[in-house]
Amino acid sequence: MFQFHGYTIQGWFNKPMRWAQLTLTDDDPGTFDPDLWIRYFKDIKCQGAVISTGGYIAYHPSKVPLQYVSPKVNDNNDVFGYLVENCRKLDMSVIVRTDPHAVHDEQKNAHPEWLAVTPEGEYRKHWSKDHAWITCALGDYNFKFMTEVNREIVGKYGVDAIFANRWAGSGFCYCENCKKMFREKTGLELPRERALSDPSYKAYIGFVQERLFELCRLWDEDIRKISPYARFIPNSGGGALSGLDMRWLGDYSDLLFADRQARPKAMPLWANGENGKEFRAVMGNKPIGGIFSMGFEGLNRWKDSVINSEELRLFVSEGVAQGLRVWFTKFHGKIYDRRWMDTVKELYNRYADWEPYLRNTANLARVGLVFSQSTGNYYGAENGRAKVAASIDGIYHALTESRIPFEMVHESYLTDQGYLSRFKTLILPNIACMSAAQCEGIKAFVKSGGGLVATYETSLYDERGNRKPNLGLAELFGADLAGEPEVFVKNSYLRLEMDTKHPVLDGFHDTERIVNGNARLPVKENTPLPSKPVTLIPAYPDLPMEEVFPREDHTGIPELYLRDYGAGRAAYFPWDIDAVFWNLFITDHLRLFINTVNWVTREEPVVTLKGPGVFDVAVWKQEKSLTVHLVNMTNPMCMQGPVREILPSFPQELTFVLPRGVKPAAVKLLSCGKNAQYKLEDGKLSLSVPSFLDHEVVAVDVE
Repeated sequence: MFQFHGYTIQGWFNKPMRWAQLTLTDDDPGTFDPDLWIRYFKDIKCQGAVISTGGYIAYHPSKVPLQYVSPKVNDNNDVFGYLVENCRKLDMSVIVRTDPHAVHDEQKNAHPEWLAVTPEGEYRKHWSKDHAWITCALGDYNFKFMTEVNREIVGKYGVDAIFANRWAGSGFCYCENCKKMFREKTGLELPRERALSDPSYKAYIGFVQERLFELCRLWDEDIRKISPYARFIPNSGGGALSGLDMRWLGDYSDLLFADRQARPKAMPLWANGENGKEFRAVMGNKPIGGIFSMGFEGLNRWKDSVINSEELRLFVSEGVAQGLRVWFTKFHGKIYDRRWMDTVKELYNRYADWEPYLRNTANLARVGLVFSQSTGNYYGAENGRAKVAASIDGIYHALTESRIPFEMVHESYLTDQGYLSRFKTLILPNIACMSAAQCEGIKAFVKSGGGLVATYETSLYDERGNRKPNLGLAELFGADLAGEPEVFVKNSYLRLEMDTKHPVLDGFHDTERIVNGNARLPVKENTPLPSKPVTLIPAYPDLPMEEVFPREDHTGIPELYLRDYGAGRAAYFPWDIDAVFWNLFITDHLRLFINTVNWVTREEPVVTLKGPGVFDVAVWKQEKSLTVHLVNMTNPMCMQGPVREILPSFPQELTFVLPRGVKPAAVKLLSCGKNAQYKLEDGKLSLSVPSFLDHEVVAVDVE
C-alpha cells in the first residue's frame, strides 16, 4: 500500500524492489539453460522478472494467426512458460515484454497496411536487420494484432503485466491510415520533420499522443478484463524532451520504468539519478524501476558487451539513491561474458539487506528544479538539446556539485499550490513556455514565501510556443521585455558592484568583472530595484588585440534582477547562465548562481556535507526511518565515462536538520555496517561519515 498526492493504491506493483529482465533471442530455445537463470534469480534475491515473448518473436507456442514463433518452440518446449512457472515458484512477480516495433517478411506480405511508410511512400525497412520491417504504431498492427497477442499471453500464463518495447513507434509514419487520420483530425498534412518551421508539427504533437494514449487505454482495459490485477506498462523516456506527456503517464500508471540503461561517454554519472527524479516528478511514491544494462552505449550498441564493474556500481548506485528500484536487463539467454554477474549479485544482495531503508515514502528536498515538456516541444523542437536540455543540465550539475538535495518538478504542477508547498525554492531553467495559469501559480508561490530563480527567456512564450508581447512573469521579475534576444554574444562581461556588499557576491575577491553568457534577453526595469549587484559590460571586439577594451564599463544595466515579492524572493538572470555553465563549467557562474539560490531560499539546508570531493546527496523518509544517501562521484571519469576505478571518499562531516519533533533512536552507516556516533542539538543531527567507496547511507531510526 502506498500514497500519491492524497490517494491510496493497493496491488502487487509495490512489492518487488529488485527486478531482472531476460530478453531472449531467436537462437535461444533449445540452446540456452533456463535453469541457470532461475538459480541466478534466486541467488540475487530477485523479486520480479521481465521475460520476452510476443510481437516480433514469440517464445511460447502462440496460436494467434501470423504471430512468428521461434522455430524450436512448440507445445513440448514452451520456453516462456517454463520460465514463468519457475519464477512463480520463487514467489516472483512476472511481467512479459512484448516487442511490437517490427515484423518479418511473412507479416509484411500478408498485411502491408501494418507497416510504417517513408515520406517517399516506401515501406520502412528495419535499420538493423534484413527482412525485418518497421510497424506503424497508430494502426491495426497495434490496435488489433497486438491486442490479440496480449490477450493470449495474459489469458494463458496469468502474467502480472504487459511491458511493450518501442510501442510508441519509430518516428513519423506516412502510411495512408496515418495521413487520413491526421487530415481528419487537423485539416493538415503530416509534417516532414520535427521542426517548428513546419506549421503542422505543433498539431502533430497532440495528434500522436492522443492516438497512443488511446492505444494505452485499450491494451490496459483489455487485459484487465482477463485479470483485474494485470496492467499495461507504457515504456517511455523521461524529461523535457520526452515524446509522451509524462504527467498523463504518471497519473495513469501504477508502475513505470526509467529506461536509461547506461551512460554514453560524455554523460555525467548523475544521469541515472536525474532520470529517476524526472519519473518521480509525475509518479510520486508509486514504484519506479531503473533499467540498467551491462553494455556500452554510444555511437554503437554492443548489446552483448560488458562494462567494467566500477562504472556499473556507480551508475546503479546513482539510481538507487534517487529512488529507483533496480532492474537489470540481459539481452540473449546465453552468457558470453560473466564479469557482470558477481557485481549485480553483490549489489542486489546489498539492496536486499537495505530494503527497509529503500522503501521511501517522501523526499525531503526543499529545492525544486522545473522541467517543461511544452518548452521541449514548442520552443526547443529540433534544437531541444541546445535550447532546453543544456539549461536543465547546467542547473542540475550546479546543484549536485554544491551538494544541495533537490527534486525535479514537472511543469503541470506549477498551478498546484498544495504540491508546491513542499518546496522552499523553485528554479526555472529557461522555461520559455508557460501558460497564464502557470505564471499566476509561480507568483502565488513566491508571494506566500517561496523563493524563485529563473533564467533567460522564461515565460516569454505561451504553452503552445506563441511569443507573448512581454514576459509572463514581468511583474514578478521587475523586468519588461526591451528587445529581441541576442545570441552568440562575444566578449561581454558582468560588472560586480562590490560596493553593494550583496550576498550574491560572496566569495568574489580581487575582481570587478566576470564573463557574461552566450545569449541574453534585453529587458528593462519596470519597478525600481533595491540593489543592482551585477550589471552589464556590453560586448566589444576580441580582435585585433589593439581593439580589445571596453567601450562602456559602467552601464548600470542590471544582469541580475533581485527583489522581494510578498513574503518571498525572486531572482531573474536575463541571460543563459545555466546553459553556458553546462558548456563551459566556469566556476564564477557556479558561485554566482548558488549564492543567488541561497539568497532567495533564506533557509538552512536540510543537509550540509563538508569535506573534499564530489557527492550526490538525497534525503528520504521511510515509515520508521530517515535516510541520507551519499554517492561518491569523486572520480576523474565523473563527467565522461566509463569509470576506471572507484576512489575512496575523504571523510565527511554531515549535518542533518531533522523534521520537527523527530527523535533518533539509532543512527547507522549501512555501507560499513556500523552504528554511528552522533550529536543532537536543536533538532540538528551531526556526525562524521568515514571513508567509503561508492554509496553510503546514513540511516536514522526514529522513535
